Amino acid sequence: MSETPNPLPRQVADAYVDRLLALDPVTGTYLGVRESSSRLPDYSPAGAEARAELARATLAELAEAERRPGADSDVERRCGRLLRERLTAGLAMHEAGEHLREVGNMHTPGHAVRDVFTVTPARTEEDWAAIAERLRAVPDAYAGYRESLLLGLERGLFAAPRPTDAFIGQLTEWAGPDGADRGWFEEFAAAGPEALRAELAEAARAATGAVAGLRDWLREVYAPAVEGAPDVVGRERYARWARYFNGTELDLDEAYAYGWAEFHRLLGEMTQEAEKVLPGAASPWAALAHLDAHGRHVEGVDEVREWLQGLMDQAIEELDGTHFDLAERVRRVESRIAPAGGAAAPYYTSPSEDFSRPGRTWLPTMGLTRFPVYDLVSTWYHEGVPGHHLQLAQWTHVAEDLSRYQASVGMVSANVEGWALYAERLMDELGYLRDPEERLGYLDAQMMRAIRVIVDIGMHLELEIPADSPFHPGERWTPRLAQEFFAARSSRPADFVDSEVTRYLTMPGQAIGYKLGERAWLLGRERASARHGAAFDLKAWHMAALSQGSLGLDDLLDELSRL
Repeated sequence: MSETPNPLPRQVADAYVDRLLALDPVTGTYLGVRESSSRLPDYSPAGAEARAELARATLAELAEAERRPGADSDVERRCGRLLRERLTAGLAMHEAGEHLREVGNMHTPGHAVRDVFTVTPARTEEDWAAIAERLRAVPDAYAGYRESLLLGLERGLFAAPRPTDAFIGQLTEWAGPDGADRGWFEEFAAAGPEALRAELAEAARAATGAVAGLRDWLREVYAPAVEGAPDVVGRERYARWARYFNGTELDLDEAYAYGWAEFHRLLGEMTQEAEKVLPGAASPWAALAHLDAHGRHVEGVDEVREWLQGLMDQAIEELDGTHFDLAERVRRVESRIAPAGGAAAPYYTSPSEDFSRPGRTWLPTMGLTRFPVYDLVSTWYHEGVPGHHLQLAQWTHVAEDLSRYQASVGMVSANVEGWALYAERLMDELGYLRDPEERLGYLDAQMMRAIRVIVDIGMHLELEIPADSPFHPGERWTPRLAQEFFAARSSRPADFVDSEVTRYLTMPGQAIGYKLGERAWLLGRERASARHGAAFDLKAWHMAALSQGSLGLDDLLDELSRL
C-alpha cells in the first residue's frame, strides 16, 4: 500500500493518513488540508467498509514493516504499537456493526457534518466557494448516514431510545424550530461574501432540508423501531467500546471500585473546602449552590469569552519557562463560544497542521448570560492551558519528529482526557486555585469525573450499588438512578446533567477515560520520579511526555515510566 520502498512503521502510518483523508475529508479539514474543504465523507455502509478495508490493508503492511531493520527503535516501536492498537480496536467496532447504530447527542456522523463547518476556512471568496460545494454535499452525506442506520434496523442493531430522542431534538434546533426564519446552515451561510450570497443561500436551504428530512425519518421511522430497546449496552459491547476509547483491556470491576474509592476521597476533601466557603453548609453542593447565587461571576457572553481568553493567556505566560518550554506557535490559543444545538460540555479543537488555524476552546452557553467563576477556572485549565491545548498543539508542533498519524488521527481519548485532568490537578499542586471558591469548583469537577466512572460502568453493566454507598445501597444501576445520583452530587444545572447521562448512553466507555487516564499519568510520573530520584526534572518530564504523541493507556504508562 505504501509508495515508499521497504517502509518502516512511521511511513506506513503516514501513508494510512494520506489514504484516510481521501475517504474522510472531515478529518482532513481538522488537520487543515484545504483540498478537503469542499467535500464530506460517504457515511453509507459502503463508505464505512472502504475505511475498514484500508485499516485491514494497513495492518498487513505494518506486520511487514515491523520485521525490517530499524523497526525496533523507540520512535518506530511507539508508532507501530499505536497504529496496531488503534486499527484493531476500530475494526472490532466496525465488525460488530457499531457504525450502523451511531445515534446520540454528540460525535455521530450527523454532528460531524454540521460541526466541520465551524473549522472550515472562511476568509476568502475561494474559501466560501468551497463551502458552497460542501453545503451541496450535505444531503448526500445525510442520505448515506440514514442508509447505515436503516441497515442497522434490518440487522437488529438498534441505538438506544433516549439518545435517539435527544438527537431528534438537536436536529429540530438545527433545522430551525417553529417560527424561525432559517436553520443553522442558513445562518452560517449568511456570513458569506455578497458575490456568492445567492449560491450559498440555495445550498444552505438544501442542507437545512436534509437536516429536516433526517429528523423526520428518525422521528417517524427510526424512533418507533427502537422503542423498547435497552438504553444500556451490556458487558460485551461495553468492553469493546471501553477498549476503543481507552486503548487497553480494562478490568471493569476494578475500575468501578476505583471510581467509588475516588468518590469517597473527594467527598472528604469537598466537605472540608465547603466549610471555608459556607460554614455549617449541609453538604458541599449546598456551598456550591451558595456560590451560584453569591459567588464571583462573569456577566455577559462576550465578557466570559474574553475572561477565558485572559485566563489562558495568563497561564501560558506564567507556565512557559517554569513548568513547560513552549514553542511560539504553541503559545497561541483562542476562546470561542460554541454554536447552539450541541451537547452541554465545553470542548477543544486542535490547531491545523500548519497552525494557520489555532487551537480553540469552546464554551456552550446553553442560553445563559451569567457564569460562575468557580465552574470555569479548572475547566479552562482542562480545555485550554495546560490541558488539551498544550498537549495537542505540542503533538502538532513535533509531528515531523513523530509521525503525522501519532500527532492527529491516532489520538486515544483516555490519554488526552487523562492529561487534561492531570493538568487540573497540576494547577492545584502549583497553587493556581487561589481561593476556596476555585478549589471547591476544581474538586466538584474531579467528583464529576469519579461519578462518571461509577455510573457509566455501573448502569451499562447493571452493577450493584455497594453497601457503603450513601445512595440506594444494594440496588442495581439504571439510567434513572444514574441521573438522580449525578444531579444530587453535582453543581451542574438539570439540563447539563440530562445531557451528560445521554452522552454516556451515546458513547459507552468514553467518560471513564478522564479518571482512568489521570491515574495513568500520575502513576507514570511517580515511577519516573522514583527512577531518577533527586535528579527528577518535572519540566523536562512534562515536555518529553507531551512530545511522544498518542498512546493507549497500557502503552502510555509504560512509556511515561521510562522517561
